[in-house]
Amino acid sequence: MSLTKYSIDTLLDLVEIRLSSMQVCDREDARELATLERCRCELTSLKSPKRRSSLVAFPRDETKHRRARPYINALAAAGV
Repeated sequence: MSLTKYSIDTLLDLVEIRLSSMQVCDREDARELATLERCRCELTSLKSPKRRSSLVAFPRDETKHRRARPYINALAAAGV
């Protein structure tokens, strides 16, 4: 499914309005902010006239994976 230029512009406007009204108070808000910024980046790249292929590379979403506790990371780094 492809999006029209009008749809991309509308979605981009909605994302930017939401970003401008956000106040980050906790981790959940920070995750939502990161997701919206990624969404804005993806929509902007879809809007770009230089897009030559149907595949667009984006950074992997690291917020979906739980990170190990800091002391576990320290133990792993120490080789324990």
